[in-house]
Amino acid sequence: MKKRLVAVVVVGVVLLSLVAGMVSVLSGPGGDLARGRGTGTVAVISITGTIVSGRAAPGIFSVQTGSEEVIARLRRAAEDPSVRAVVLRLNSPGGTASGAQEIAAEVDRLKAGGKKVVASMGDAAASGAYWIACRADRIVANPGTLTGSIGVIMQVQDMQSLYNKLGIATRTFKSGPHKDMGSPSRPVTPEEQQIFQGMVDDIYDQFLQTVAGGRKMDLERVKSLADGRVFTGRQARELGLVDELGNLQDAIRVAGRLAGLGDEPRVTDLSPRGLWSGMWGGTALSGWRWRPETQTAIWLLAPLCLPSGPGNNNIF
Repeated sequence: MKKRLVAVVVVGVVLLSLVAGMVSVLSGPGGDLARGRGTGTVAVISITGTIVSGRAAPGIFSVQTGSEEVIARLRRAAEDPSVRAVVLRLNSPGGTASGAQEIAAEVDRLKAGGKKVVASMGDAAASGAYWIACRADRIVANPGTLTGSIGVIMQVQDMQSLYNKLGIATRTFKSGPHKDMGSPSRPVTPEEQQIFQGMVDDIYDQFLQTVAGGRKMDLERVKSLADGRVFTGRQARELGLVDELGNLQDAIRVAGRLAGLGDEPRVTDLSPRGLWSGMWGGTALSGWRWRPETQTAIWLLAPLCLPSGPGNNNIF
């Protein structure tokens, strides 16, 4: 009887939490966040969780931001004459290289159109998220923000011994010698290791060029910082990876000044809105969730956020 009562209470608490979360999300800000002086506005666009190319996959215990969602909002800001600047609120460990590249390219187009862009870092803005941030006119981070993680890592799993113990035999029919490259049912050959390393090196070079161009830093200087390590916001400022320390409101003030709107500009929320991201974003439940369709993606993630999943074959 007591166990049944406890179960009912637990279920009730969960249901109430879900309802409260839905109410919070559905009634959350979707237009003006605050009103300042003047007619121009600063638009805030949030990038939360793992960054992926295309549309984010829904998930109860994961938060993703798809490049299509962010690009749509960036273009909305570009087409709105009242939007004079955009603040990208980043709270992400990174994501796929292609997803970060697509958003970064749109940021470059927005700047080319005369809009100012400021990156505001929350808990984390590492790896692929830093790829995006470094294209902004200014970067504002909290002293305790985790950022940096400039680098690429690839992991493949050799599960042949496990398969043998389980009595699992794999027969592969392929059109070329490297079509099953990275398969967990066999070891990586020396030639394939060179191919994989070449992919890692190429993405790494692209990352270096992006940071050097965005931060206007010497390439060799960027290389000295790009060993994959994570920096705090304060360390990043001292190293030139971040411009100043502050929170979202400070970033909005910076954007207002850059756009000639003063210290208290009008602010409009253009963030992608999703039920689960609104409910779980920023919590311990918002980590990376493995999906079969992403197992061969090229990823850029902070070391502590490396995913694990059956048969993954990923670059981070």
